[in-house]
Amino acid sequence: MPTNKVFRLHARTSFQEIQLHEEEIPTPDKHEVLIKVKSVSLNYRDVGVSNGSYPFPVKDMVVPCSDACGEVVESGCAVNNVEKGDLVVCTFDPTNLYGPQKNWNNGLGGPVDGVLREYVAVPASAVIKLPAGSDISTASWASTVCTGVTAWNCLYGNIPLRPGQTVLLQGTGGVSMTALQIAKAAGATTIITSSSDDKLQYVKKNFGVDHTINYKTTPNWAEEARKLTNGNGVDYIIENGGSGTIKQSLEAITMGGNISVVGFLSAAKQEDMPDVAGLALSKGCVVRGITVGSTQLLEEAIRFFSTRNVAVPVDKVFGSSREEVIKAFEYLTGGSHVGKVCIDF
Repeated sequence: MPTNKVFRLHARTSFQEIQLHEEEIPTPDKHEVLIKVKSVSLNYRDVGVSNGSYPFPVKDMVVPCSDACGEVVESGCAVNNVEKGDLVVCTFDPTNLYGPQKNWNNGLGGPVDGVLREYVAVPASAVIKLPAGSDISTASWASTVCTGVTAWNCLYGNIPLRPGQTVLLQGTGGVSMTALQIAKAAGATTIITSSSDDKLQYVKKNFGVDHTINYKTTPNWAEEARKLTNGNGVDYIIENGGSGTIKQSLEAITMGGNISVVGFLSAAKQEDMPDVAGLALSKGCVVRGITVGSTQLLEEAIRFFSTRNVAVPVDKVFGSSREEVIKAFEYLTGGSHVGKVCIDF
């Protein structure tokens, strides 16, 4: 009988505790599809789940990771939205079809087993069929599940981005790089920040960002962003730093602009916390926490990526042996990547 290569997290102390198992291939029920996984995309959430820093529920011996692209190999008798042979992605939260996320109880790779395995059975309502004949890789499609829909949610989930507006992106991780490409395709002016001149030059050369700011050599990057916008400020900010950068984001934003809080990579001491309420009120801006995105938003993002030929940028793809899986996590935590880190089965 064929077996299913499955990775499980044995202890929430380190990704080194991810171990390989051989298990039975699941049988889909009448409302499910069985997917042969082709690519899995990693997120910092997966690191947090593995080392115990993720603040939301995680099941024991969880199968890590939430983002996968694969081929439907079997479907239940009540399934009519996909069929055998279709290339699909699974959604992050199978229960979040529309609107904002209601809780953290159903996200794959945390409270529910994830996709770091050869075969996975999921509800048919939680898969989206991908366009046939696309040149976009399965690794890039897998990366749309969290990164792609998060970037889309930042720019289109509330007040839609318009051509000619300005978008500032913090860092060169997956969400920022994807939002950069969406913004460019939508006719926006783009600004990106990083502490590395090499990364900034790479992004300028390969992704066509309009302006770059090194926040190490230009610590008051908000002032520089305002200069680049003739003193008006930027319309959208992808806020990855959190409490350590939110003050400058509020200084850089234009009146009535949008700040999408995606990450918390730069913590501030409690005594150094800015007056976020006062600053937000003075700018009349929206400060919005982004929690991935619904199935509806993911469908919109996939439609945009396909028609505009925009792909979530993938930095490096690893194999699916245990050694390669651990290397993939090590590479992600090393922070040298520009774009996504993926695993191919």
